[in-house]
Amino acid sequence: MPKVKFIGGPTEVEVVAQPGLTLLEIAEENGARMGSACGGVCACSSCHAWILEGGDSLDESTDAEEDRLDMAFDVRPSSRLGCQVRVKETDLVVQLTEESLQTFLNEHPEHREG
Repeated sequence: MPKVKFIGGPTEVEVVAQPGLTLLEIAEENGARMGSACGGVCACSSCHAWILEGGDSLDESTDAEEDRLDMAFDVRPSSRLGCQVRVKETDLVVQLTEESLQTFLNEHPEHREG
């Protein structure tokens, strides 16, 4: 089973993930602060993340994902949407973007510091 490490925000989360789940599903089940304003249906870019390691093992992004990434901030070659990335058997390191972290805090104000 692959390990997925989410970095960014005040905590780092590393979990053993079930292949076939999306990064967003894994984040939500394990306390990683990935935003999901649309509920994970590829209608926004709030789950935007950078795949720092293991990205070559993932399926190519779809046209729908690319269209949504056009709405995101600080898009890089490693940019993906957490709701569209299905984990395979390879370990991944995922950097949560500031956009995603801020959306998470807007959705979950109880996690705001201070």
